[in-house]
Parts: sequence; structure tokens; C-alpha cells
Amino acid sequence: MTGRGTPGRRAEVVDARRVVVKVGSSSLTTAAGGIDPLRVRELVRSLAALRVRGTEVVLVSSGAIAAGLAPLGLSRRPRSLATQQAAASVGQGLLVHRYTEELALHGVIAGQVLLTLDDVTRRAHYRNAQQTFAKLLELGVLPIVNENDTVATSEIRFGDNDRLAALVAHLVHADLLVLLSDVDGLYDADPSLPGSSLVPDVVSIADLSEVSIGSTGVAGVGTGGMTTKVEAARIATGAGIPVVLTAAHQAGAALAGEPVGTLFHATGRRRPTRLLWLAHATEAKGTILLDPGAVRAVVERRASLLAAGITGVTGTFSAGDPVDLAGPDGVPVARGLVNFDAEEIPNLVGRTSQDLKRELGAAYEREVVHRDDLVLL
Repeated sequence: MTGRGTPGRRAEVVDARRVVVKVGSSSLTTAAGGIDPLRVRELVRSLAALRVRGTEVVLVSSGAIAAGLAPLGLSRRPRSLATQQAAASVGQGLLVHRYTEELALHGVIAGQVLLTLDDVTRRAHYRNAQQTFAKLLELGVLPIVNENDTVATSEIRFGDNDRLAALVAHLVHADLLVLLSDVDGLYDADPSLPGSSLVPDVVSIADLSEVSIGSTGVAGVGTGGMTTKVEAARIATGAGIPVVLTAAHQAGAALAGEPVGTLFHATGRRRPTRLLWLAHATEAKGTILLDPGAVRAVVERRASLLAAGITGVTGTFSAGDPVDLAGPDGVPVARGLVNFDAEEIPNLVGRTSQDLKRELGAAYEREVVHRDDLVLL
């Protein structure tokens, strides 16, 4: 595939005007856990070259926890959440300081953006996140994004930043996502095995049926593996954003459009940004059970969920939390942000909006889950 006027180079890369680049911990740090200045310098040089071409860049960077290991005297990534958060607190500043110094050599200003799920799933927050990115890019700043590991309220999960990068790419309306790793692309088998071959192009999900996806990666520093990178590629390409997966040392070639690594072609169209995050970045705090009529209304007519169609509820949640909506068989069909606490819903089950307004007040007339806060699974 070729770009306009650039034979032998990927059009998806050459024509991209806004690119999100994700780099993993193992591509930035030494085996002992400290930041490798030379690796950071090479990455920044590639990003600066991309900026010179007039392309806007957002960097999603792992490495905060890994960067904090050596200063704290830790030999490998800790298992306890509190120690992970302590390492992130120490390492995040060191990581961004290193990026800031290297980018300054190219006349580029760095800006730190630490995200939590609430920043992009709750209606009152996600637009502010979009506006922040838009203003940073307008001012010529290169945003450096990470999950806010220091104050995460649930355990920092396997491969979060691969998924985070895919969702950020959609949030900022990127034209391309580049995933940099310690392997040079997707292989049809474990790349350490003889006879395995690099897969240069993935045009559809069906192309993955012959691929054996293992958890290749460097142990002890990062958390990601090939599974999380393919899942990130599914999210991005399903939202209309092509993805290049390659090794960090090939960043310059990949960003120049050379056919290195694996190119995942876009398979879908863009979706409303917040709903993409709701579908892929949240975990349901509970389940609301629906009768068959309510399932049809939600799935086929994309209607809001009303109390009249509810048959039961499980879990503990508060108003504003994500919950799954399941049919009579218990299989989730949608996820949404609920407007009531879990303990309130049993009093609403099967009742019409008019009855609820008359008996409990106008506040109980509203939808249990509004259609604007609901995504089909």
C-alpha cells in the first residue's frame, strides 16, 4: 500500500495529521527498572521528526512504576497496590522530567495528562478532557498521557495502557495509533519458535483466526503482552483508526511510513467518544435484569431503560456508576450509567413512570438508564 506521492510507504501513516504513539515500560527502562536515557532520547528524536512534518503527536507512555523501582530499591515490579502506587508517585515525575528535557532539545514543550476512568466516562467530565487535549495541541504542546496510577482505586490491571492508548486515540480524533513494544510486530506463532512469520497486514478480525497470540514480552518490568496489544488494535480499528504495531527501535521507520511491523487496517467507523470508553474501559458495578420487552426496546429501538421493564437487580452501586443490562437469560446486552443507587431499584421494579412520580415524587420519574449513557455490548 502506498501513500500519495510516496511509493513504498504506508498511506495510513504518511497521510495522518494527528498520531497517538504508545510506548511500553520495557521499551523505556533498563532491566533493573531505571529509565534508559538513550532509549528515551531515540524515541523523542522520532517524535520530533514527526512534528517537523507538521503532524500533531500525543504520547501515551508507560514506565512510571518501572521508573520508580530503582530509586526505591525494588528489584522488580511489586504486587501490592500500595507499593505500585508509591513507585508510580516517585517514577512519574522522573519519567516526565526526562521527556521534558529531551523534547526541549527539539524546541517542543511537553504537557503531562494523567487520566482516570471518571475523566472520560462521566458526562460532566469527558468533554473537559477533550477540550484539554484540543487546547494543548492548539498551543503546540506534546501531551504525555498515563493512567493516574498513584490514586487508582482498583488494582492496576494487565495491559491497561494499551487499551488506554486506543481510547485516547479516539478521544483526540487521531488518524493513526502506533503501538511500540519489545517485539517487532504480530507473528503467526510465538516469535521465538522456528518457522514463525511476521504478519504484515491485518485487514479484518478474521485474519487473526490463524494467529496464536501469546503473552510475549519482557517479564518483571512491564505488564503488557501481545494479547493486550491486539485487543487495543481491535478497539481502535473498530472505531475507524488504523494501527501500526512494531518494536520501539523501529519507531522512526514506522512513523516515516516504512512497511515495518504489522498494520491493522481500520474496520469500522467512529463512535461517540464517551460511549467507546464506557464499553471498553469500565467494569460493571452490578447488573439490572430486563424483561424481553425491555431488551427489545434497548437493543432494537435504542431506547432508554425505564423502571417498567426491570425484573431484578444484583450488585452494589451508586447513581452514576456503570452497570450491565441483562436479558432474562442473564447475558448482558448493554452497559450504561445508572441514575439510581442499587438499594433504590427494588422499589422501582415493574412500575410505570407515572406511578413512580405520583407515589415517590418527580425525581423517580426519570429513566433508570438514559439512552445517551448507554452502549450495546
